[in-house]
Amino acid sequence: MSPARITGTTSDFLPDLRLGFENLRAHKLRSLLTMLGMIFGVAAVVAMLSIGAGAQQEVMAFIEQLGVRNLIVEAREAPDQQALQKIRKLSAGLSFKDFRMIEANLEGVSASSARKRFTPSKLLPRPQADAPIVYGVSPGYVAIANLQLVTGRFFDEAETAGAAPVAVLGEAAAASLFGAQDPVGQHVKVNDQWFQVIGVAGPQLTVQADVGGLPAQDRNNLIYVPLYSAIFRLEDGQTRQKDEIDGIYLQMQTGADIPAGAALLRGLLNVSHREAGDFTIVSPAELLAEQRRTQRIFEMVMVAIASISLLVGGIGIMNIMLASVMERTREIGVRRAIGARRKDVIRQFLTETTIISLAGGVLGIVVGVGLSQAIGRLAGWATIVTTSSIVLAFVVSVSIGLVFGLYPAVRAARLDPVKALHYE
Repeated sequence: MSPARITGTTSDFLPDLRLGFENLRAHKLRSLLTMLGMIFGVAAVVAMLSIGAGAQQEVMAFIEQLGVRNLIVEAREAPDQQALQKIRKLSAGLSFKDFRMIEANLEGVSASSARKRFTPSKLLPRPQADAPIVYGVSPGYVAIANLQLVTGRFFDEAETAGAAPVAVLGEAAAASLFGAQDPVGQHVKVNDQWFQVIGVAGPQLTVQADVGGLPAQDRNNLIYVPLYSAIFRLEDGQTRQKDEIDGIYLQMQTGADIPAGAALLRGLLNVSHREAGDFTIVSPAELLAEQRRTQRIFEMVMVAIASISLLVGGIGIMNIMLASVMERTREIGVRRAIGARRKDVIRQFLTETTIISLAGGVLGIVVGVGLSQAIGRLAGWATIVTTSSIVLAFVVSVSIGLVFGLYPAVRAARLDPVKALHYE
């Protein structure tokens, strides 16, 4: 394109831009009311997507922490004694027999651990917050759960086999039981048994709702003890009525077919438990893929809902610009009479609708970001304002403004100059 052509285009555009600003400034209230639909629409898109992105990121980070190469078996507790008796006629529940059968028949397992979970009735020192839950696990759990210790060590195979009275505290459990003191070397009394603290685990992500069959639980408020210590030292008459173990953690080798492994695992347990349905298999890899699909659907639905506000804003722009065409009929006639072409008139009105859309889009982004931050603070939700949500809302708002401004612009350009000059 030649310099003369560029200069000519700029010289055509700048007067229209100045005229557009002057016309909007002359009707400040009308222009502001026209922008409101765009402002609220863009703000709704940005705020909704930021809330959704925050919630989804929290869940997906939790699932990734579970380990995409892991498979988790959770015992499903019966709702009442009658249901438990009905299940027990078919299945004895999750047991060490199941654990050994899985290790013998499921190929590609690099690490494994059974789990026995207890809710203590008594704890010393007294916890300052919610009482921690006791997890009886094997040393293999460290690799499976990607557990990082900030101080001390985890118990070993010899301590597990010998049911040693040792414990590792989660971050929240250590703070609740010992405050600012160093827990390592101290003792914790769980029910009637004393355990020596040998380590403290680092922070882990938690979620406030069930995820794929995993119960909601503060993973930092845990006391880890050797599996056989939990069974031999803490089990009482009430817990003996439950499953022998209530969880199995498996880590598959790199490159293993996780979905096929999950299907085989489900088949093995269904045969062993005679289809009693008393367990749940959690595959973080499958959960992660499902969450990503859900996130895409959620975003599309949220954008569709919020776009209704933008649509209303576009209709408002069209109505105002149609009224402006009627109001400025004589002005259009004068411009046409002194040589303005139809495309000049169209450009003039599209410039005004573009200014309204751009201003409404920018203000809407500011309001949407502020709204998402306010919701995050007041409701305690995680909100993330993404660049994609801002760009999407802005592009949609400008596009709707241009589309709905085109008809009034074309209608203005088609006015007969002679009739327009005589219009009262």
